[in-house]
Amino acid sequence: MKAALCRRSTSPSKSALTALAAVATLAASALAQAETTLYVANVGGSNEQLYRQKIIPAFEKAHDIKVVYVAGNSSDTLAKLQAQKGHEQINVAVMDDGPMYQAMQLGLCGKIDDAPVMKDLYPLARIGPTAVGVGMVATGIGYNEQAFRKLGLPAPDSWKSLEDTHVKGKLGVPPITNTYGLHTLVMLARLNGGGEKNIDPGFTAMTKQVAPNVLSWAPTPGEMDGLMQSGDVILAPYGSGRAVALQNTGFPLKFIYPKEGGVALQVAACAVAQNAQPQLSQQFIQFLLSPDVQVQQAADIGLGPVNKTVKLTPEVAARVPYGPDQISKLTAMDWTTINAHRTEWTERWNRSVER
Repeated sequence: MKAALCRRSTSPSKSALTALAAVATLAASALAQAETTLYVANVGGSNEQLYRQKIIPAFEKAHDIKVVYVAGNSSDTLAKLQAQKGHEQINVAVMDDGPMYQAMQLGLCGKIDDAPVMKDLYPLARIGPTAVGVGMVATGIGYNEQAFRKLGLPAPDSWKSLEDTHVKGKLGVPPITNTYGLHTLVMLARLNGGGEKNIDPGFTAMTKQVAPNVLSWAPTPGEMDGLMQSGDVILAPYGSGRAVALQNTGFPLKFIYPKEGGVALQVAACAVAQNAQPQLSQQFIQFLLSPDVQVQQAADIGLGPVNKTVKLTPEVAARVPYGPDQISKLTAMDWTTINAHRTEWTERWNRSVER
């Protein structure tokens, strides 16, 4: 009897088997969920709101997965990718084109898969084999239209307008650590016989012709907006997307593409090399390039579409880089050269420009 009792006590009951099966199912479910979580790094603010409210839910529903948004500016994301190399946690990185070129050069991005949507992109968006532009803004010039009219000044139409003595003490220029400021330096170099490979003419123009007019080297777009709104600054290099945000407040900011060309500032995406979800990463990037998402980005955060099949309403089209004619007038930066010299240029800027 004792032996029988012993045998019965060591055999799992039906309820125990049911409990074990439930635990196994939960474990399998948890594992499946972990395997189908996609980590996407991008900037915060209005971008994050758009992704969380519209883009991510649509992708999650279509693929039955979970997307985790990792917020941080482009420099933060680049630093995270470098720190995680070899044990990647981020699957898709979305960054400004400058840091993205650095990520590409460091081997942090995997090859972009070919897909039908890739044939619909402007050539400018194909920034390399391991990254692709998913939207763009332009760096140009923003000015207080009301203040210019009141002072009887002609509307600016050139990068040379930054040198006009009529705006002395009313000019704002972002520093070289801000992409708009860097773009301005390169364009001044180009207008004076140089360029990325010969930056000296840009520093000369910035130091001798532009700097005497500058009231503030505002380092962030928010600070520049504040100076514009207070009337202290009436002219500054601006991004088209940032201009839209200020215009949305009712402020009379006018954004223009200088006659020598605005500068394309692309927001680019890459599938992180050797990440745990390579196929989903590629599918997410292709989703960002789809017409529906491209329209949402243009309307909500002022990103011009890189997909040339996209149709925007006249109201939205007027506020973003849009259409073959306008896109063809944008110029791209040589980021390979810039990134190789950026530390040296920054030190030179600090010594000779902002003194």
